[in-house]
Amino acid sequence: MAKLFRSGLITASATFLSRILGLVRDICIAHLLGASMSADIFFFANRIPNFFRRLFAEGAFSQAFVPVMTEFKENKSDDEVKELVSKTVGSLGAIVFLVTIIGMLGSSVITAIFGGGWFLDYLNNGPDANKFIEASFLLKLTFPYLFFISLTACGGAVLNTYGKFLVPAITPCLLNLCLIFAALYISQFTKDPNIALAYGMILGGVVQFLFQLPFLHKVGKLVLPKLGFSHEGVRRIGKLMLPAIFGVSVSQVNLLINTILASFLATGAISYLYYSDRLLEFPIGIFAVAISTVILPTLAKVHVKGDSNAYIDTLDWGVRLVLALGIPAMVGMIMLREPIIRVLFLRGEFGISDGFHSSLSLIASVSGLWAIMLARVLIQGFTARQDTKSPVRCGVKSMLSNICFNLLLVPPLEYFYPGFGYVGLALSTSLAAFVNVYLLLKGLTKNGVYKLSLKTVLFIGKLIMAALLMGVVIYFLNYNFFGDFEYWATLPLIYAICALGLLILAGFMVYLIALILLKVRPLTLLRR
Repeated sequence: MAKLFRSGLITASATFLSRILGLVRDICIAHLLGASMSADIFFFANRIPNFFRRLFAEGAFSQAFVPVMTEFKENKSDDEVKELVSKTVGSLGAIVFLVTIIGMLGSSVITAIFGGGWFLDYLNNGPDANKFIEASFLLKLTFPYLFFISLTACGGAVLNTYGKFLVPAITPCLLNLCLIFAALYISQFTKDPNIALAYGMILGGVVQFLFQLPFLHKVGKLVLPKLGFSHEGVRRIGKLMLPAIFGVSVSQVNLLINTILASFLATGAISYLYYSDRLLEFPIGIFAVAISTVILPTLAKVHVKGDSNAYIDTLDWGVRLVLALGIPAMVGMIMLREPIIRVLFLRGEFGISDGFHSSLSLIASVSGLWAIMLARVLIQGFTARQDTKSPVRCGVKSMLSNICFNLLLVPPLEYFYPGFGYVGLALSTSLAAFVNVYLLLKGLTKNGVYKLSLKTVLFIGKLIMAALLMGVVIYFLNYNFFGDFEYWATLPLIYAICALGLLILAGFMVYLIALILLKVRPLTLLRR
């Protein structure tokens, strides 16, 4: 496990840098757009191609490609491996290019589907009619990003298979830098800041793609793309990828449903959900993505060798580590939501009211953090065995539960309760994540792949106790020495940063000491 931990540390460190730059990017966007109509439009036009990116690229493609690539690498010649890479990239590239063209030409139709509230206003000449028109145009500009990021994901999956985790993990930093450049510089030369941000997205996609080429050449896998839908490996990847498209993208599908419903709510709803979602993605990207990324090749390798004990041990290590990080992250972000939002976003066009509404959304979103992180690891337990159908069944049920939760929590019911609006949307996604985890664990246990042992259950109980103690201490320190959001809003930025840093440090120390008192050895867990 030492090698896995080193790989995870490298990936987590690079991803941490990417997430820091991502926060800087969101700070710049919040300063530029706030939670205004323009912000709603940009986040909409940004989310749609990113949703398709998850379908055709990063998640689903990696889940399907890595196990097959690992098998070819272990059992086939180098020429056969190169042929697999060549025909996989060519086939996927052709499909994504076609989808990109269709997306650009049919941007109005896509906007009508995913922004139904705006479309109805457009038809009825309502107050949000301009949102539909502007979102349709902006989507034409942002869709080409899908093509370049899909090719980048192909290169990243190849590099991960060869144990080169640093380059794919650091590649997203380039997109963040391009968007920061667009927000700070290009926006000065455009009347609409959204146009500048759209140019930044396209530039980021191109730069990320070009960045990986020298590293692919170094491992000897920089090949010319060729169409190869009939190739044995490509067919197998396709069969695995089709169900994985839904299985790995459940949280994204739920977020997309939230976007559709948010288009019927007041201006700012999409923005509030975006800002809370970006904060949610920070620990997911650092911890869950890093851990799930590094255990997949190892799980696939020990499965090929038939070593079931190593398989269970590796998956259990991933479960324990992701929960040891995810549970305290959830509690800490809920307790520190107001100072976090004040430090990161409260400036420029982003006002106190925007911060208050975003903090409510953050509570609901983060309440499902550890479940979303755990699902990332559990899905790998199926994927490494080339079983992508089981996570799909879990994903479908989870998505249906999300829709049911939305119907219960979002719309107002005249004789019962007024509804929770955008907060209900965020809470529905969190509840659906718990449903997904339950179904994934049930499936792994039923198939005899993995089940939570009594020792692991007790370990999780200790994590919860330590995290709750940490939350109580943070709450006491925050409200006795500082106060509510209005007080944080009056603090100068440098004081707010220092105060937040002290609260985070205090919380971390309490959690660490509590674990030690409960006889949990964090360093032993990391070394396993």
